[in-house]
Amino acid sequence: MSESPESTGTPSLQPLLHDVVICVSAPAFAASARDGQLRGLPADGFYDQDRRLVHTLCLLIDDREPEPIGIQILAPETVRFTSVCRYHGDQTDDPTVIVERLRTAGHGETLTIRNVGPVARTLQVEIITATDLAGIADVKSGCSSRPLRSTTTPDADGLSWRSRQGRACLTVDGPRPDVGDGPDGGTLAWPSVRLASGATWQVRLHISGRPSPEPAGHPRAPKGPVPWLEPVVNGNRRLVELVRQGLGDLNALRLVDPTAATEPEGREDNFIAAGCPWYLTLFGRDSIWAARMMLPLGTELARGTLWTLARRQGKVIDYWREEAPGRILHELRPADSRHGRGLHLPSHYYGSVDATPLFVTLLTEAWRWGLADPEVDALLPYAERAMDWVIDACNRDSDGLLRYHPRRGGLLHQSWKDSVDAVQDAEGRHISPPLALCEVQGYAYQAATGMADLLESRHRGKGANTLRSWAEGLRKRFAEVFWITDTGKSATRYIAIAVGPGVEPVSGPASNMGQLLGTGIVGHDDCSAIAAHLVNDDLNSGWGLRSRSASVPGFNPLSYHGGSVWTHDTVIAIQGLSETGCHDAAVVLTDGLLEAAVHFGYRMPELYGGDAKIPNSSVVPLAYPAACRPQGWSAAASVALLSALLGLRPDASAKRLQVRPLPLDRFRPVGFGPLSVDGLHLAGHRISVRISRTGVVEAVEGLPKDWQVE
Repeated sequence: MSESPESTGTPSLQPLLHDVVICVSAPAFAASARDGQLRGLPADGFYDQDRRLVHTLCLLIDDREPEPIGIQILAPETVRFTSVCRYHGDQTDDPTVIVERLRTAGHGETLTIRNVGPVARTLQVEIITATDLAGIADVKSGCSSRPLRSTTTPDADGLSWRSRQGRACLTVDGPRPDVGDGPDGGTLAWPSVRLASGATWQVRLHISGRPSPEPAGHPRAPKGPVPWLEPVVNGNRRLVELVRQGLGDLNALRLVDPTAATEPEGREDNFIAAGCPWYLTLFGRDSIWAARMMLPLGTELARGTLWTLARRQGKVIDYWREEAPGRILHELRPADSRHGRGLHLPSHYYGSVDATPLFVTLLTEAWRWGLADPEVDALLPYAERAMDWVIDACNRDSDGLLRYHPRRGGLLHQSWKDSVDAVQDAEGRHISPPLALCEVQGYAYQAATGMADLLESRHRGKGANTLRSWAEGLRKRFAEVFWITDTGKSATRYIAIAVGPGVEPVSGPASNMGQLLGTGIVGHDDCSAIAAHLVNDDLNSGWGLRSRSASVPGFNPLSYHGGSVWTHDTVIAIQGLSETGCHDAAVVLTDGLLEAAVHFGYRMPELYGGDAKIPNSSVVPLAYPAACRPQGWSAAASVALLSALLGLRPDASAKRLQVRPLPLDRFRPVGFGPLSVDGLHLAGHRISVRISRTGVVEAVEGLPKDWQVE
């Protein structure tokens, strides 16, 4: 990926991340090998605002690299690397010099050297440093560029770099180094560090910088506390750890919209960046899903996400941006970018068919969770314009389905499965747009019916009836063209991933149909058929839901959208299964996902391998080697899973809460429950829910007496 107009490198292969150590505090992060050294390798670096500030930070002690012995992830933004130095002639084989590098995203790192040997030592310490100030687009596509010339800082306490695209500075707090600069980088050297037995030597390296020019109104790091309640979860250890890790990662991925500072309240509008390292910015679809999944812990994140997107809602017809009135932004970057393989995107890009209906549904669901009426009313015009775009887009084709028509050089596929080979038929043939994806029709239906309910609550019955009539027409068209007969299976039919021109369904089971279950576009019997397919061995890997059936040509367990498992996709299906009463299928997928979480240390990646789980074996799920981790909707999926297990369905406008838990005793081999959660948030009330192993609701506490709990 090469940012226009700065392309100087030669595209290569996307860097692999499965063995890279990342610490993140959005919009900054740092990435290195497991020994902590930055050697200028493809993904190495300290980054901020999509710009690599330093890509080489290599420590030498006595002209040797220390030997790594361990890593400690102290927090999402902080990691400690420990290594040792050993010397010939020591009395024992024990290390006598311990080296610690405490790295913090957005700041730099602290280097501490301890002499734990019995005699004094004089060490030569040197740090080799360099950068190319590459944009994240260049880094992602594997472009390599020559290092930039380094310059000694005015105070001679470090080095600085400049280019047309950015600037960076590395300064030292502590013993002053000998600084060497040059055309390919620079060095910081302490040629004679004397350490008595038991003594410690320490320096702090501060790394700072920004793109140039700085993009106006670009998201920044938050100053305030997290906009959600921190729940107390007691029960299954895997679930407890998944929620704990997920909330920590979400805090690290949190950004705020600086344009909200002009609002009278002076508030921070929070949203969740899509993922680190490639998508550490506002993504309409991803940020909306993360906010939806977090609604059980409060509506403030949803409010901030809605306003951040509302301010950037499409206003004009713009072919380059794929902007249109009412359309919701897909992606925000500091600058235009070239992503390789002919993909060229503007900094404000609207090429998404699903972000717009999802925006409407986020507002209606936030309303049901108790978003304050003044906020709902203020956001309602934006949701109406978004709904107008959805209907207008459906009217573009005679079949009345919501399709995408990408421009040349934009994203080929414009839903969450957006890779070039994301849509294949049962023969493994790539199917090109214009396409109407099945889950997108569900999103549109859910947006229309939710908006109808909201309008009716505002005494706008005519508009509500119009939307319900339109949604019913979409539901009927969907039922006519999306179902495919599948003889010889336990489930005799399934929903096509998409229909092409002429409403020809694209054959081959895929996970997309799982996202229809909670939308209302399919009936009860249809949900049962979908559930049966989701738990078949071809789609259920045992670790989660495969994006493409393993029984058809073109399946690849390590394909981005052609067979891998996506955390959020699996959890959305689990939520739908829970809501529609398909509890056994929900239990099967939940158990597999939680078992996968154990193997990933509960930090769920964006996606992972779709190879089958083999009972009573040592086989573990494989990381997708270039996946973001942490990733926004994967982290938020932990809270969505918690809500699905509890079976929460609120309606704050009617002061009603349904609690229909999954039967926890159906988890195998030893069951799951009981489960209790304190710190859920509904219409301004902190509530707690406790359920038994058999799924019986034992207590719901914290709601006023005028609320009805079913």
